Amino acid sequence: MGLMFTLHTKHILLKYRLLLFFLAPWLLGFVLPGTAGASFTLEDEKKLGKEFYEKLQKDNLLLQNERVNNYLTLLGERILAHSEGTLFDFQFSIVRSSAINAFATPGGYVYVNQGLINLVEKEAELAGVLAHEIAHVNGRHIAQIIDKSKKISISTLAAVLAGAFLGGGGEFTAAVTSFSMAAATSLSLKYSREQEEAADRTGFSYLVASGYDGKSMLDFLKIMRRYEYYSNAIPSYFLTHPGTDERSRYIDALLQTNDVRRESYPVIGNLRRVQILLLLDAKPPDANLPYFQKELNERPEDPDALYGLAVTEDKLGLTRNALEHYRKALRFSPDDQDVLRDLGIALFKLGHFDEAARNLQHATLLRKNDLEANLHLGKTLAALGDMTGALRLFKRMEANRPDDPEIFYNLAMVYGKTGQTGDSHYYFGLYFKKKGKMDSALFHMKSAQKYFSPNHPKLVEIKKEIDSLPH
Repeated sequence: MGLMFTLHTKHILLKYRLLLFFLAPWLLGFVLPGTAGASFTLEDEKKLGKEFYEKLQKDNLLLQNERVNNYLTLLGERILAHSEGTLFDFQFSIVRSSAINAFATPGGYVYVNQGLINLVEKEAELAGVLAHEIAHVNGRHIAQIIDKSKKISISTLAAVLAGAFLGGGGEFTAAVTSFSMAAATSLSLKYSREQEEAADRTGFSYLVASGYDGKSMLDFLKIMRRYEYYSNAIPSYFLTHPGTDERSRYIDALLQTNDVRRESYPVIGNLRRVQILLLLDAKPPDANLPYFQKELNERPEDPDALYGLAVTEDKLGLTRNALEHYRKALRFSPDDQDVLRDLGIALFKLGHFDEAARNLQHATLLRKNDLEANLHLGKTLAALGDMTGALRLFKRMEANRPDDPEIFYNLAMVYGKTGQTGDSHYYFGLYFKKKGKMDSALFHMKSAQKYFSPNHPKLVEIKKEIDSLPH
């Protein structure tokens, strides 16, 4: 079975539930303005989905890991490229929770919990989940439920929406229980059997057209049932996706009546590494250490297990062990970008700049836009005295990421070391502005003015920045 999280995240779910409870006034004011009998349009769906996404993002409930998010987005876009009738610009996000769940909100927003990604055994199974959720969105199934609720009050409808996105399982807090009681006997945002069959049928066609084995949808449901049996808990996914036994029979019928491939190869690839990255993000290193040690004992030549153990040891300060396992991972996987980057960063911190530069340069060739690899390569070049190379790299990064404060900071440092004091002050000003330290930003911008002649074009930019700062 794939990496399975221990159920130790009740505090995360509680935070999620409380967030949605406090979202209630917003939902009450937006879902259907005026009366619950109004039509729920495509524009309503887009607005509701966008605002809900931004709220989750603001409250740090969505994973901010570029590598992992890119993987999910590539997988989602693969499915979308083989779907029809798409009405929205889709956004794929990972919820920071070990609960086993995936759901879609109106407007093309698809969410997958960390726990579900770590539960699947093959990329095709995760692709099947995304295909199913995309089919729900394209079928406008939530909008259909909302449109049918015209005799239900807006407060009840908001409670139903909030309850559906809680992730399920466990008891509500007293406040959330009170909020949701009205919905308990009236309307539930569970997909109907017809909607689930439609999402399975349509999602199945998306999945097969994308190059995956349609049987993966059935395999995923079997994994969920196995998880439920061993964990003694109902996965959140089952609470909003009912009729699992009926779904299994329906998907099996689709398999028998369609000419589909019986083997499934990864299209995007590296699911195992993504699962490792999620585990490293979700658990403290002292909890991960025995897990990766066990993994390595079972698979001593597995680059993923070696990488996970090395990162964990690095975080725990076991530097010598970490370097050994990074280097061993590279022997089995010489072009492993994650290993090259993190080994390079570890070597930089130890002051082994020559070896750090070699690994980081290799890493940036394999993935040109890796922020951490490029940042540390620039720092390494500066440490080696190659200020021209460092400056060129940081300026290129600024062009690609014009709002990243770390790039501003490193540009300020390199300009300072090369005696370009005016530019150094200017970039320190931008850095402190991004960090919200306006007094420091103003000080550096005013200091920068002194180093440029009245006709210098840089002075125009500096004055514009000074005018934008509180005096």
